[in-house]
Amino acid sequence: MYREIILDHYKNPRNFGELKKPDKKAGKSNAVCGDHIDIALKLDKRGKIVDIKFSGAGCSVSRAGGSILTEIVKGRTVNTIKKYTDKQFMADMDVPITPARKRCALLALETLRQALDIPKKK
Repeated sequence: MYREIILDHYKNPRNFGELKKPDKKAGKSNAVCGDHIDIALKLDKRGKIVDIKFSGAGCSVSRAGGSILTEIVKGRTVNTIKKYTDKQFMADMDVPITPARKRCALLALETLRQALDIPKKK
């Protein structure tokens, strides 16, 4: 099951590509393995994410993390995302991730926080 979910999101990433005229954007790299993710998003007047895209290069776990994250946060408000923890994201991924790959899985969430100027939550 793990491999199927990760491989599906790796081979067919959701919300992958460039977003024209984003309201917020950020890029972040994982120095340990060389993964890099860029996130761009558009917000409505109430702070709801109306569109989000990610791009970059990396391992299957980081790319799947970006794909899964963008599906989860699209339609949510910045205030909701401010309360979203690493632990919640790992549970929402619904895929067991080894401790060695946790940084890969969380790269997209860390990049989103950077784009929205949100401090890290454990």
